[in-house]
Amino acid sequence: MAATSGTIIHNVAASHCRYQNRKFAVQLQRDSCAPCIQNLLPIQGGKLAWNSISSMHVNSILKTQSVFIRRGNFSCNATSVVTDSSSLAIDFTKLQNGSDIRGVAIEGLEGEPVNLTQPVAEAIATAFASWLLEKKKADGSRRLSVSIGHDSRISAKTLESAVSRGITRAGLDVVLYGLASTPAMFNSTLTQNEEFLCPVDGAIMITASHLPYNRNGFKFFTNSGGLGKADIKDILQRAAEEHKTFTGDGSKEKFGSSIKRVDYMAIYTSDLVNAVRKASGNLEKPLEGFHIVVDAGNGAGGFFAAKVLEPLGAITTGSQFLEPDGYFPNHIPNPEDKQAMKAITQAVLNNKADLGIIFDTDVDRSAAVDSSGSEINRNRLIALMSAIVLEEHPRTTIVTDSVTSDGLTTFIEKKLGGKHHRFKRGYKNVIDEAIRLNSIGEESHLAIETSGHGALKENNWLDDGAYLMVKLLIKLASAKALGQPGGSKVITDLIEGLEEPAVAVELRLKIDQNHPDLKGRSFREYGEAVLQLLENLVEADPKLRKAPVNYEGVRVSGFGGWFLLRLSLHDPVLPLNIEAQSQEDAVKLGLAVLAAANEFPALNTSALDKFVQTS
Repeated sequence: MAATSGTIIHNVAASHCRYQNRKFAVQLQRDSCAPCIQNLLPIQGGKLAWNSISSMHVNSILKTQSVFIRRGNFSCNATSVVTDSSSLAIDFTKLQNGSDIRGVAIEGLEGEPVNLTQPVAEAIATAFASWLLEKKKADGSRRLSVSIGHDSRISAKTLESAVSRGITRAGLDVVLYGLASTPAMFNSTLTQNEEFLCPVDGAIMITASHLPYNRNGFKFFTNSGGLGKADIKDILQRAAEEHKTFTGDGSKEKFGSSIKRVDYMAIYTSDLVNAVRKASGNLEKPLEGFHIVVDAGNGAGGFFAAKVLEPLGAITTGSQFLEPDGYFPNHIPNPEDKQAMKAITQAVLNNKADLGIIFDTDVDRSAAVDSSGSEINRNRLIALMSAIVLEEHPRTTIVTDSVTSDGLTTFIEKKLGGKHHRFKRGYKNVIDEAIRLNSIGEESHLAIETSGHGALKENNWLDDGAYLMVKLLIKLASAKALGQPGGSKVITDLIEGLEEPAVAVELRLKIDQNHPDLKGRSFREYGEAVLQLLENLVEADPKLRKAPVNYEGVRVSGFGGWFLLRLSLHDPVLPLNIEAQSQEDAVKLGLAVLAAANEFPALNTSALDKFVQTS
């Protein structure tokens, strides 16, 4: 290896780590090509074939490359980036993030050691296969199959390889989709198409949503939907045991398993196009004349412009950040992010477009911007989707997360004639609650979070950001077919009358787990104590009223507004949401929370202190 190391460095820099000018300065600060240099293989036929190398050798190469890279500007579109360090002790339980798995996949950021290595990913995939075999009660008459897709993250390809090894190791077939969306992966368990090897028995999406470039993770599906928290816990427990028994070299793959690649996204996008055409009376180009711009944030959603909008006749010039780039150089691909929403708003205004559409990294969340530049996200998006659904299903129940506004409740119940069922945070919680309501006879057709996760009963309760936008496109196409005025007015008219607060803030009160005031208690016990005291203080204050129905934290109305203090599902944090019609009233609500918070020394109230002092 020593004789060829100089060639390896050259090829790494020239072929795998060509940093684009617009990212060069930023990436040097992130240790330049550190994410690209892991898992080197010997040179084969003039090309690098990377597999494994000692961490000492990797560090040596990284140091050499740091000198080399300063000689010029390069662009990086690396795929082999996951540290193969099976000797490291990995706490698999820490990889669970609710109903997903998330971890650090590549080096480069201080204080964030890699814990989603190739062997770990392979073990998780094998564990999922084992879990799936039990759930499907396979009798050996046929081999089960699992589809694998990924978003634009730079660690995607290496994790794809590791996951493929894990699935075939368990004796199941693999169907690779390449760059895909999370909703497409679930759909692949439902689609009936032998040519595209569908339906598969299970699906894995490699994604970490909008998290930084060094993170990645997995979402799992069967034809029953996404897996729940208990399922993920089970899989990780199996994976921890599996990780002890193999080296990750693929030597235990079972004979006969196959790995095939298909373009499943062609089916998924075709279904979206056909949904709009069907709803508009089978017109070939029902969006002809509409100008719609898309912002994919360099995630996996760039397909929407060319594969959905343009076949429907829409003009898409001015669409931006459609090309996949796992460094997300332009803005965080997140419909809740202010910079991201500012970017799509500017694109709409600059291009005089009728509508703007923005997706998160893996396209399970979305938001919109109307022709005037007004954002349609969070409560506005929920109001819009509620209006559309309640036109189709009068009096149905709309299930949302806990931080939706009182104005939204009034809009859904008083103006639209529906019922607002405010539940817990977490898209899976909201979806599962809607499914539960239907099972006991309470009709619900929409489950949607302020984050942009939205699922419809008609779409198999799949939280699909692209499908939500298709519902908006259908409204535009229908209005055009009826000869109504063009532009996005037909959409914005649907949310006319929605009461919105003058002040809306979210503050995070962190619990110091090392503080002696915890006295051996967990952060969860400590947080619950904070909530209990706050509840007691509210009940003693005639100016405040606790919400009669509430499923999470302490929600209180008063001073013309409301607040919600809740305990984070996974972190030692108490998020606080306050909405009011004036800054003065918002401060009064903040002071009510502070009265309880000040009794707990381990609770960092600096954000709340600043809010009440500077307002």
